[in-house]
Amino acid sequence: MTTTPRPPRLLVLSTILLAVAGVAVLSVPHGHQPPTPTTAPAAPPPTHPAAVAAAPPAPTPTAGTALSATPTPSTPAAVESALPPHGEGAAGDPALQHNLEAAWPADLPAADQRELLTAARALLRADATGIGRATWPDIFGDSRQAVAPAFATARFRIQAAIARREGSPNKAVVHLVWAGTDRGGTYTDLRITDWHFTRTTTPKGAAAWTPQPPT
Repeated sequence: MTTTPRPPRLLVLSTILLAVAGVAVLSVPHGHQPPTPTTAPAAPPPTHPAAVAAAPPAPTPTAGTALSATPTPSTPAAVESALPPHGEGAAGDPALQHNLEAAWPADLPAADQRELLTAARALLRADATGIGRATWPDIFGDSRQAVAPAFATARFRIQAAIARREGSPNKAVVHLVWAGTDRGGTYTDLRITDWHFTRTTTPKGAAAWTPQPPT
């Protein structure tokens, strides 16, 4: 049996169709992917205005931050802080006198103050050292039965003294600060003693300040 050969036109057409199909396939890009956009860094979330207003401001250091605050002292504290140190001697007496006068302003006539201070100084010396006790029999009693002096006369010193009214025009108190050496040989200063007085009238009508026995 003889095979009929294909006409040349069909072979040419088939060849053309295959060629066109191949060009079409080659024209389509393989593995092409759209470019990936670059991701920008995430921005911090915006702060809400209300949160900003509610946040307390940061403390601002001041020059006194590292220093301990010193409250304003009251009058007694200020006087105490200005007292001379123990053992300073007579050099500190003027400052001590000044502070007593600042703590208790004068409220008596000058003549009464002089009378009271003179009497109180003598009373204190008599009480501490025994000198002059006979002058005050109502205070110290019989000098022959008096208690032996507790302080020597050598280093006895009145450092400061003030006389002030004590609640009534006819009553006064004298505050004395003094120093001395006791019978054991111990020297101490800044000792405090108060003597109280009342105003009395003499038979001749003169007024005088009378010391009261210590209580």
